[in-house]
Amino acid sequence: QVQLVESGGGLVQPGGSLRLSCTASGTVFGISYFGWYRQAPGKQRELVARTESDGGPTYEDSAKGRFTISRDNAKNTVLLQMNRLKPDDTAVYYCFATIRNTIADRWFDYWGQGTQVTVSS
Repeated sequence: QVQLVESGGGLVQPGGSLRLSCTASGTVFGISYFGWYRQAPGKQRELVARTESDGGPTYEDSAKGRFTISRDNAKNTVLLQMNRLKPDDTAVYYCFATIRNTIADRWFDYWGQGTQVTVSS
């Protein structure tokens, strides 16, 4: 069974930085979508940044110029470098991956448990 394990969340002051990491473990033969969503209290979950196997990265508008997403395919890991953090970046951040299962001959979506990011002075 595939699991997504997240790390890197925490408390940071406005203007600070955090790096989120997510590693897919288990039987992983290919990852298409691989990225991060977030959900703040009282708000809907939204895409923060995403990589695709056949395209470039996609960013939520407020993240552009501040966040950078990257993959380490050898480690089945996606990284999100977050700079110049703002209080409205505060949310639970969820790793998301679409992973190929060759036995079932289909793709499945997976979610991490979430890691809290709090930006506050």
